[in-house]
Amino acid sequence: MSLSSYVIQDREKIDLNDIRLSAQNREQLDQLLKENLYTEKLQKYNLPVNNKLMLHGPSGCGKTSTAKAIAQKLGKNLYILDLSTIVSSRIGETAINLKSVFQKVARERAVLFIDEFDHIGKARGGDEREVGEMRRMVNTLIQLIDYFPENSLLIAATNHLDIVDQALVRRFQIVLTYEQPSKAELDSFYEELLLQFPEQFRTIDRVYDISYAETKDHVFTAVKRSIIADIELQGM
Repeated sequence: MSLSSYVIQDREKIDLNDIRLSAQNREQLDQLLKENLYTEKLQKYNLPVNNKLMLHGPSGCGKTSTAKAIAQKLGKNLYILDLSTIVSSRIGETAINLKSVFQKVARERAVLFIDEFDHIGKARGGDEREVGEMRRMVNTLIQLIDYFPENSLLIAATNHLDIVDQALVRRFQIVLTYEQPSKAELDSFYEELLLQFPEQFRTIDRVYDISYAETKDHVFTAVKRSIIADIELQGM
């Protein structure tokens, strides 16, 4: 299996200012970015640079977008790895696949984004062969993370931090929590999204207890429905 089968290079450009973050998350990300922008200067003082970041929270709250924005800000290539695609049925091959990905990222001084990090927990079953392969995968990941170079950046994302092996979680210097937006936060987001459309299309039913991504989809669908209805009415 080739490297491109389980890791992709993402070239989408996202500005960090376009991502809705809590004040605490933004502060920690700003510090992380500055450390990684001035890595060489900090190393002169023998200061470690934080370059391992864990993001956890519900789907659609900006974890993947954050990884893309960080890579853009640092001017680094971004590679996305889904752990569920790299587990091989051939014993020992998973570790080889993981090492190949980490080596590529290290050579390019790139950003590696590991999505679905909780797959490590979900994949554990009753099959002895499967459990053994997963244990090897965890041990390999621990070693690769421990020796991950400071001039690269490792970002992991999970919806279920509680089922991830704690020995892995401890390797990440920064852990950011993404919460489901409140009603007030969503109202602000609704206003921001709707302002780009003519006033006659801004009145929509608002849905709450959903993510920012789901809110955007809801707004765009509702506005498109109104525009189409207006076109059809004028054509009568």
